[in-house]
Amino acid sequence: MANPNDRTVYRRDDGQWVNKLNNSNRASSIHDTQADANEAAATMLRNAGGGERTTMGRDGRIVSKDTIAPGHESRTRDREH
Repeated sequence: MANPNDRTVYRRDDGQWVNKLNNSNRASSIHDTQADANEAAATMLRNAGGGERTTMGRDGRIVSKDTIAPGHESRTRDREH
């Protein structure tokens, strides 16, 4: 079951990077770089009680998924971090 706090970071057609709550119609924040959008998403997730951040690459494919604390992620299954 998806957490209502989950967020996605993706690139718009104009080159800007978006941090968006998954169940929202509007972007939470817009950034010049992917790193800035990722950091904003992580901060918002920590403040909201945790969740999953999904980062999409320039080609629209998932490049990273990360559970932001206090989420409940198994360290034995997390091969990315």
